[in-house]
Amino acid sequence: MSSLAFSSISLDGRCIWKNGVKRSELSWGYGRKMSVRASKTSSQNSVNIGVLGASGYTGSEIVRLLADHPHFRITVMTADRKAGQSMSSVFPHLIKQDLPDMVAVKDADFSNVDAVFCCLPHGTTQEIIKGLPKNLKIVDLSADFRLRNIDEYQEWYGQPHSAPDLQKEAVYGLTEVYRKEIQNARLVANPGCYPTSIQLPLIPLMKANLIELRNIIIDAKSGVSGAGRGAKEANLYSEIAEGFYSYGVTRHRHVPEIEQGLSEASKSKVTVSFTPSLSPMKRGMQSNIYVEMAPGVTVDDLRQKLSISYKGEEFVGLLEKGIAPKTQHVQASNFCFMNVFEDRISGRAIIISVIDNLMKGASGQALQNLNLMMGFPENTGIPRAPVFP
Repeated sequence: MSSLAFSSISLDGRCIWKNGVKRSELSWGYGRKMSVRASKTSSQNSVNIGVLGASGYTGSEIVRLLADHPHFRITVMTADRKAGQSMSSVFPHLIKQDLPDMVAVKDADFSNVDAVFCCLPHGTTQEIIKGLPKNLKIVDLSADFRLRNIDEYQEWYGQPHSAPDLQKEAVYGLTEVYRKEIQNARLVANPGCYPTSIQLPLIPLMKANLIELRNIIIDAKSGVSGAGRGAKEANLYSEIAEGFYSYGVTRHRHVPEIEQGLSEASKSKVTVSFTPSLSPMKRGMQSNIYVEMAPGVTVDDLRQKLSISYKGEEFVGLLEKGIAPKTQHVQASNFCFMNVFEDRISGRAIIISVIDNLMKGASGQALQNLNLMMGFPENTGIPRAPVFP
């Protein structure tokens, strides 16, 4: 990476800064912050990016996001089945971006690449990342480095972990929880979509001992894009439209990832009852989480803790009391919106959390993480407003 010119401007409190230098005093309210995004930098001041698996949904979403990034420039894109094709021939909506043609992974030249988004299927990523230059920063969107216990990986994914040394190096990329670790990481395991929507509301509550660790029930729904772009009979229009069905009942592969994060937060083994369902929508995810409150704790206590925990967080928000989050509220955005409701069963609460499965559940959070790893504000290049209706 050539020397970076930080041409972004930030306003913090009463001072305006440009390129790390204080410029002037401003009459802003105490503690108010605003960031102003810069225009695209010249190529000699940009970070060169590789996107592995660019022809899938998460890969193409990364490419779309980087169109507006002032510092990241795509120089390599791989897609084995689409090798030799232009990105615009596979995704015509990206025709206006200046992009290299896609190549097979084995033919990719990483000599001029600084960082990589790896959007390949689980089971293939470990060997490929092992073969990448050691100086590259990597955000892996597969499940291959999410589980710290490699025996657990083999149990749930049906094959031995082929890069145990890299697993020791990998940092779990739930940004709002592991921000400091991500900043110093070389390899980040981007979280799964369901685990993101579930851990963000539950981790603060568990750390504060506000909810019991038993009898946690999670009923989650995902848009069809969460199943990937590959041609599968179960994903045909006639199989999905005007219907709704559960899958991976008792054995969904995100279960150990969810339990790993919750167990770490609570410093005790946590087991959850988790059932995901496929909803006939393109993108979006809603997790309904049923919990038992600790003795003497109220729903208002849960709301207050979440409000305090995510105060100042750009991409996580607690809605006003009584408003149920909807997937439409976060469409095409990197937000996670949540709320808490009192259950009719005494002592229990219902938490509703929504994300866009391709954004906060995948590519948006991946960009948030690489921004941190490269020393940029984590919101750089990420759209601020959802699409509605």
